[in-house]
Amino acid sequence: MVAAAVLLAGTAAAGAAEPGPAGPLRIVALGDSLVAGYGLPPGDGFTAQLQKALAAKGHTGARAVEIVNAGVSGDTAQDGLARLDWALPDDADAVLVELGANDALRGIDPAVTRKALDEILRRLTARGIPVLLCGMQAPPNLGPDYKTAFDPLFPALAATHKVPLYPFFLDGAAAELGLNQPDGMHPNAAGVKTIVARILPAVEALVDRAAARRDRS
Repeated sequence: MVAAAVLLAGTAAAGAAEPGPAGPLRIVALGDSLVAGYGLPPGDGFTAQLQKALAAKGHTGARAVEIVNAGVSGDTAQDGLARLDWALPDDADAVLVELGANDALRGIDPAVTRKALDEILRRLTARGIPVLLCGMQAPPNLGPDYKTAFDPLFPALAATHKVPLYPFFLDGAAAELGLNQPDGMHPNAAGVKTIVARILPAVEALVDRAAARRDRS
């Protein structure tokens, strides 16, 4: 089961210059242990590595981006919905939604998962906050019927709410022995690096949308 310690903290780029009174763009990563960085030193988790990757791509100084770690180990989509209001800072510029892995591992009815994610996306889009929805895939041991019901809910929700979809959060790392911790489910530092490299273009597009929204306000 994807579960363990709760890690909920913002990670700021070391020494990043403030672009102005508003500060860096704040991208909140709302998720479970895959975002929280379960089993990893703070600098090796998803949000830390993503922020470093963005800085390496030039998102520093006046273009600085802060990735806020709003991952809680063990969270289901319903758990993410329950804490959405307090987990999302008022000054959030965009949100990356990564939830559903625990739902699949626990065999939760996909209709329940879909309803919770639908409400999360409804609330975020109602506020005009740019969103990147990260898809998840059910493990094959749950059988074809469950997988057929679970996997398509992410593209369906993205289409309904007109938000970008990153099809599979664990792309490149899932089931790769050398890229996962001994439990076989949580990526190690190298696995996170692979995930970040693959999702980076989608996150950069999210950053661009967030910057455009801020410029309009």
